[in-house]
Amino acid sequence: MGFDQYHEPPEELSAETRTFARMCANLTEEAEAIGWYEQRISLETDAASRAIMVTSLAEEFKHFSMELEWLFRAKPAWRDVARGILFQGGDIVENGEASEVAVGGGGEPSPPDASHPSLGIGSLKEARS
Repeated sequence: MGFDQYHEPPEELSAETRTFARMCANLTEEAEAIGWYEQRISLETDAASRAIMVTSLAEEFKHFSMELEWLFRAKPAWRDVARGILFQGGDIVENGEASEVAVGGGGEPSPPDASHPSLGIGSLKEARS
């Protein structure tokens, strides 16, 4: 039985890679469900139905967040880039660009600078000001 989540022959992929692909598929499915609930909630006029959908939406957010955390744990370089983008003030695109530069392009992270425990995003922002 074939699966659309694989772009290479599944039997040639390691178990770790197949699990990673499943988690990516789960994340995508949760994001789709969040979008569907948002649309339904925006149109629903029945208060009880809307309340149930809002509760369901909260579950989808929880699942999305857990899956995203799993992926960040599986790929530390992703977490390094995300730290400079998520939950930061300012321009999202600028934060993304600065974060990518700070971790060496978003692939494997550069060796950490022991004298600076942060990614250095703040210093990049200060240089622009």
